[in-house]
Amino acid sequence: MTQTESRPEGVRAGWLWKIPGRLLKGARFLVMALVLAWATLALYFSTLPWPWLRLALAIAFAAFGIWALWLTPRPRMRWVFAGLYLAVVVGWSFIRPSHDREWRQDVAVMPRATIEGDRVRISGVRNFDYRSRDDFTVRYEEREVSLSHLTALDFFIAYWMPGPVGHTFVSFIFDNAPPLNISIETRPEVHEGFDPLASLFKKYELIYVVGEERDIVGVRTNHRDEDVYMYRLRIPAENARRLFQVYLERINELADRPEFYHLLSNSCTINIVRYANLAGRIGAIDLRHYLNGWVDRYFYDTRLLDSTFPFRELRRRSRVNPAVTAAEPIEDFSLHIRESVPGMKP
Repeated sequence: MTQTESRPEGVRAGWLWKIPGRLLKGARFLVMALVLAWATLALYFSTLPWPWLRLALAIAFAAFGIWALWLTPRPRMRWVFAGLYLAVVVGWSFIRPSHDREWRQDVAVMPRATIEGDRVRISGVRNFDYRSRDDFTVRYEEREVSLSHLTALDFFIAYWMPGPVGHTFVSFIFDNAPPLNISIETRPEVHEGFDPLASLFKKYELIYVVGEERDIVGVRTNHRDEDVYMYRLRIPAENARRLFQVYLERINELADRPEFYHLLSNSCTINIVRYANLAGRIGAIDLRHYLNGWVDRYFYDTRLLDSTFPFRELRRRSRVNPAVTAAEPIEDFSLHIRESVPGMKP
């Protein structure tokens, strides 16, 4: 073989030797970019009272980080960046959740549960009368239920826009009392909305809204223009009771000690799955627990939903918007909205 013929093989071998180094450089770049992005966003969403200052600090930090990590030939600047990054981490670690803020009226009251054997009393149960999204009569009540009369669990998905992400919540079903709805949500302050990115940076406290279905479901369908789907989960009553007890414990823990909402670790669907594991669920984490707009398909695939119909048809029949609108003035609201939903009859 001539020197010319062997050259391509040598070139290929040399290129293969370079792959580990290139992968290492790529991984290094990715880590530095993530570190820079996290600290920049932590500054932008920090608790500093002036928005202009938060924005200015975030821009200045990002600009300096890009220069120090990739543009300047002086390696000492990377140590300066490391020191600034450490200062951001330390400052961020001192941000603490609180119950003492100017809360929006719909999340102003933290519920609390008192458990006496079979009897459960819950205060701070929301039962608002809505005239529009922002115009309502505030009414918090006390409910009493019996664990032995808890027979089933219903699961809701609400969509504010089409896609793989929604809001999930549950209703505990009793054979001698109306359902009790519990929704794991952010606790926004007055004039504050929800930003999923901000929720990763200690922006919102956590609340478990306990309320009547006419309130929690109705405000979403009738006044927030959300599509809401309801499913009866095929689980033993004993598991539903254990799940309810886990919820009650968490409600009291939050009333005693505030926590931050976190989209990926302390949010609606993730916590529902976590508590279901404590109540007897067996199964691994699924991507659809995070992309929770598809979690009903996950339940269908794992045989937790009615299988009489194909999934597409089951989903169509499980949309409750028309029934909720029609049932708003009806006294037996919860029974009416379930009349046409598959799997609801005993």
